[in-house]
Amino acid sequence: MAGGVGNNVPHQGAMLSSSLICRSRFWNELSPVLVLSLRHPHCFAAMTSTPSVRSLPLQPITPENFRPYGQVITASVDGKPFDQEDAQLVLDRGTPRFYIMRLRQRGRQFWRITRHQHCTQCLGSLEGKEWFLGVAPPSQAAKPELGAIAAFRIPGNCFVKLHLGTWHAGPYFDFDYVDFYNLELADTNVVDHETCDLSSLYGITFTMVDA
Repeated sequence: MAGGVGNNVPHQGAMLSSSLICRSRFWNELSPVLVLSLRHPHCFAAMTSTPSVRSLPLQPITPENFRPYGQVITASVDGKPFDQEDAQLVLDRGTPRFYIMRLRQRGRQFWRITRHQHCTQCLGSLEGKEWFLGVAPPSQAAKPELGAIAAFRIPGNCFVKLHLGTWHAGPYFDFDYVDFYNLELADTNVVDHETCDLSSLYGITFTMVDA
């Protein structure tokens, strides 16, 4: 019996070695993408799935409905004393930068949303042009909640001040281009520009639609 078992061991080892060689050749001959899909189907699905498009109704902006995200500033009578209706600015963490930026038309879809946590930002259009902005309220989390994202239609006779940390996507508009006055810090886009990719994180792209 002992001799019989001993004679079978090399034969079984050869079979195992042959099996491993075949498996190795099988995986080596497959493309990396196919290997990923077979070995890690969930990861492959996340990488190759097409983001779903979710409609986001454009709300006409008012001081009340925009309060979770910032302030709406409209014209006031000359000589009016400063009060809580004026823009409550936080610009003491660097050199303020007030400039005019020209943006080109890029549709109404967005999948990236950004926040600045070191300064408030003010945006308004020139020439009375209407524009759109996607927003989510400030939070301690590293990403916005999908259900908290809203979109606003902003007329050209006011500007908005965003709270510290307000997530925002835009400006967007239907014109070929729009010039905006922009108040932030000189290095906001360098050291204070935190962006969340909603497409990668949630598999969602938003499109702003007329309500």
